[in-house]
Amino acid sequence: MSFKEHYLTTILPRLKDELGIENVMELPRIEKIVVNMGIGSHVAVHKDYSSLQNDLALITGQKPKVLKSRKAISNFKLRKGNVVGLMTTLRGERMYYFLEKLIAIVLPRVRDFRGVSSRSFDTDGNFNFGIREHTIFPEVPQDDVVKTHGLQVTVKFRSRGTDDSRALLTALGFPFTRS
Repeated sequence: MSFKEHYLTTILPRLKDELGIENVMELPRIEKIVVNMGIGSHVAVHKDYSSLQNDLALITGQKPKVLKSRKAISNFKLRKGNVVGLMTTLRGERMYYFLEKLIAIVLPRVRDFRGVSSRSFDTDGNFNFGIREHTIFPEVPQDDVVKTHGLQVTVKFRSRGTDDSRALLTALGFPFTRS
């Protein structure tokens, strides 16, 4: 059984009972996952960011969008139009595949991993967390990495609030810290 089938057939009915929701359309659902990589410091030195672009494409399964600065900030030595980051938005099958890989393979590979903080929810119920090294993903070739970069992962929900989103991630097996 795939992760998506398990989510639809097992987890959502269980959440319906746990949260006391009668209408199926009110159940919390994952809308999209956004993966960001800030590369401003790398581009300032190397000018070539194709290796990072390839790494993010391998991690997410799709080509990342190149983000450029909108205005110049002299204190940061930043000009308008400079490349500052890479971003991918995952939906559908790729989203479920990435989430399954994140929960089952990637996060357990983090050194001294004790879980992800459960305080990282915003007021809308979306979950944001950071990964310090992009090299923990098994797709990234370790020999080609010049410098490790961090990733920011945002899981966007359609839910009634933070409690419903947290209940869904817990039911999926997301490793939260015990506090």
